[in-house]
Amino acid sequence: MIDWRVLLTRPAEESTALAAVLSQAGIYSSRLPLLETQALAVTAEQQGVFGALQRYSAVIVVSKPAARLALQRLGSAVPPMPWFSVGAATAQILAGHGLDVHYPATGDDSEALLQLPALREAIAQPGAKVLILRGEGGRELLAERLREQGASVDYLELYRRFLPVYEAGALMQRIRLERLNGLVVSSGQGFLHLQALAGPDWPQVAELPLFVPSPRVCEMARAAGAKKVVDCRGASAAALLVALGSYPVPTL
Repeated sequence: MIDWRVLLTRPAEESTALAAVLSQAGIYSSRLPLLETQALAVTAEQQGVFGALQRYSAVIVVSKPAARLALQRLGSAVPPMPWFSVGAATAQILAGHGLDVHYPATGDDSEALLQLPALREAIAQPGAKVLILRGEGGRELLAERLREQGASVDYLELYRRFLPVYEAGALMQRIRLERLNGLVVSSGQGFLHLQALAGPDWPQVAELPLFVPSPRVCEMARAAGAKKVVDCRGASAAALLVALGSYPVPTL
């Protein structure tokens, strides 16, 4: 794996942590954050939802920013109820606050979450209601599947994501200067930001191996013209390391 030279595109703090893990494995990485978050203003609707959490059969938190913001705004007023997260990192934030949280042991995606027995039990209750805490947009598949199984679903959006400002051509310049031979994105929106930053260079960028966290993002990338998409089946560092070890390093 030491021949990999990959671009990390997660938010700055997360990219730094991931880079440290990759470095220990002898993998070179370059950081170009393509997702930044901004908390949305607290509204009366948001306060009303948090004040009546007990009406929900389950609360699903889809990201680390959503977990942090929810805990900030709830304080100590968290009723005993089942909480769910898509990945282990988000679950750790919630569990650190003393919450009863369930998450998939393998696979950091909606499909894996939907297979959890605890979630199936929660939505099997008559009149089950599920609250999804998230940023603006995203995870529509999760709500669709829950509704198909008879649950009603509400969203509460806590933040927005945006693409940081970079100079035109910054992505291709970074790839060339640092001789990068792989790209890593952690979400569907991260991929869209990668494509947007590439701009007219996208056909060249699309030739590089692209490591993604789930089948959903894999399909999105392939539909956009990415030639070599690798589904890591999770967004964790461990999942990425397994994927890097199983995919042949390209010769540039």
